[in-house]
Amino acid sequence: MSAPPIFVAGTGRSGTSQLATILGEHPQIHRIPRETRFIVDPGGLRDLADALTVRYDPFVGEDALRRLSNMLTVRLPGGRDDRGLTVAGAIGERHYWDAVGRLWPQLVACTFDEAVPAAGSGHADWPAGPFEPQSHRRVLPRHFRDRRELLEILRHTVDTMFGAAAADAGKPIWCEKTPFNLLCMDFLWELFPDAAIVHVKRHPVAVVASHVDQPWAPPTVDGALAWLKPVYERWLAWKATADLAGRRYVEVKAEDLAADWPEQRRALFELLGVDDFATRSTFQPRSLDHRHDQFDPATREHVERTLADVIPALGYA
Repeated sequence: MSAPPIFVAGTGRSGTSQLATILGEHPQIHRIPRETRFIVDPGGLRDLADALTVRYDPFVGEDALRRLSNMLTVRLPGGRDDRGLTVAGAIGERHYWDAVGRLWPQLVACTFDEAVPAAGSGHADWPAGPFEPQSHRRVLPRHFRDRRELLEILRHTVDTMFGAAAADAGKPIWCEKTPFNLLCMDFLWELFPDAAIVHVKRHPVAVVASHVDQPWAPPTVDGALAWLKPVYERWLAWKATADLAGRRYVEVKAEDLAADWPEQRRALFELLGVDDFATRSTFQPRSLDHRHDQFDPATREHVERTLADVIPALGYA
């Protein structure tokens, strides 16, 4: 088992990538160099954990296992980021595929072939065509009455991948950044109880402005607001009831990091339990300020009015 890991969280366009880069420049922290997504995304480990425990039936479990298999063996190995890096490549091909291969036998109770009737069998006694499948492989997943047993399997899989990548880099701690870790903190702490989660915030008006310019987000202000407002509301509702006592939770503003970087960096590393280190990358005001005047006064007023409850709740005026 590696040292307790670090997860970086945020809304996206709030400084998560920059923060993860900075953490990865510390001599004790290895940043997995791209979002891996298979822990918290739909069809990932979080969905599987419920499907094989509290939501279990053979069909729900098989569907969750099929989606995870597609994610780990097709989507992620075939999907490249803007640097041409796959998830398996970011972790290390050998570490990734070894962990994936060892996962399935621990999750599957048995497999069997289900006969598939020929296409014309409902009308007459027609034989199957020469290329029609005559059987369908079915998978019966295990039911875990003790959720802790399943979590231990999933924890070991993740730590085998990420811990081995960190060891290859000569570092004891690994760090993973996926923005919507923000909405999955309970599961991340269930998986890694000693993990540190760093939530980096940015003024919501600037976050909206940045979303409008992204190819993966709605291109209009109202579209970006429809994307972001429920995210803010879900996180604020969660925090209002969350018990963070004893949790390693760090919440920082990108603007504060930029305003006094050396001192804020020292405080951040102290909260993460590592020595201060002068990283090459920093937070700088000019990298945040350019969004301030992106909207005309009327549009800015519209954004501020729509997020009137969110902005002060996040600590912004």
